[in-house]
Amino acid sequence: MDRQKIVTFGEIMMRLTPPDYLRFNQTNLFRASYGGSEANVAVSLANYGLQSEFVTRLPDNRVADACIDDLRRYGVRTDGILRGGKRLGIYYMEEAAAMRSSHVVYDRADSAFDTLQPGMIDWAGVFRGASWFHWSGISAAVSADTAAVCAEAIAAARAAGLTVSCDINYRKNLWKYGKEPQEVLPPLMEQCDAFFGTDDEYEKVLGMQLPQFAARDAGYRLDTAGYERASAQVAARFPRCRSIVFGLRSVLSANHHLISGTLYTGGRLLSARVYDIDPVVDCVGVGDAFVGGLLYGMAAHPGDAQFALDFGTAACALKNTVPGDYNQFTAAEVEQLARGSVSGRIAR
Repeated sequence: MDRQKIVTFGEIMMRLTPPDYLRFNQTNLFRASYGGSEANVAVSLANYGLQSEFVTRLPDNRVADACIDDLRRYGVRTDGILRGGKRLGIYYMEEAAAMRSSHVVYDRADSAFDTLQPGMIDWAGVFRGASWFHWSGISAAVSADTAAVCAEAIAAARAAGLTVSCDINYRKNLWKYGKEPQEVLPPLMEQCDAFFGTDDEYEKVLGMQLPQFAARDAGYRLDTAGYERASAQVAARFPRCRSIVFGLRSVLSANHHLISGTLYTGGRLLSARVYDIDPVVDCVGVGDAFVGGLLYGMAAHPGDAQFALDFGTAACALKNTVPGDYNQFTAAEVEQLARGSVSGRIAR
């Protein structure tokens, strides 16, 4: 397998979660873990046996040391992490249950990543020996400076001959520095080879009309003609992009979701099976697991786009079954689900 590294870039935070589905006002304990979209992708890739490196900026203190140790425990390279700034970002999360949705409170203002500026990261050094660079719209949403760092990184990756992918990752509550995502993201996306996003994210950032994914069971049939038309529109607007991915989710309750996905490449649309997930253990990071699985498939099996989509969708389904931000599965486990039974029976 090609050992050239895949580099991801973004913010990682400490996640503090009350145990046992308690609300904030009910608890005096919080479970601590770490996560962030691009770090989650890097962990997935390392679990699958690829060489992944995560780049960010963290303060020079022992809490950040513990965060780096956590990434290294999964095999993620951290050589390119810049140390400096005041603090590690935090987010607090009440977990969803039944008809009660999850609730997130961010405490990330003035974090080490929030105060990152262009020129701080040695991108030429980071990209030495790399084949792929992945970023997301979250990084561009944090501040005008981090959006400029995204542009800087994309330009350096293109100059180094890397494949560049973008997860749109639209987060309404993060865009607070006077720019709209519709202004910032499309110019950056013009330089990318692959896009990932939900149907809602394509609609909000690119102003598109998309079919509705209204699955209620695993027998649901996607509107493949509608997604093919939408994908062709994206391809016409962004001619450099070779792969356009839609992640699809239908939420029946906080603990019962259905997921699927499509991949448009070479002028044709591929679709994945529909997974019926009941119960959902933790849906944080499931989109990142989808992206990580697709990146693995694209990098490790470049001639088999259907494998990449099936693998990514299976990885997304499995992530729903474990707590925390990170996917916890090997390539063999994901492929077993992608090609086999969804019953969950013990294999003997």
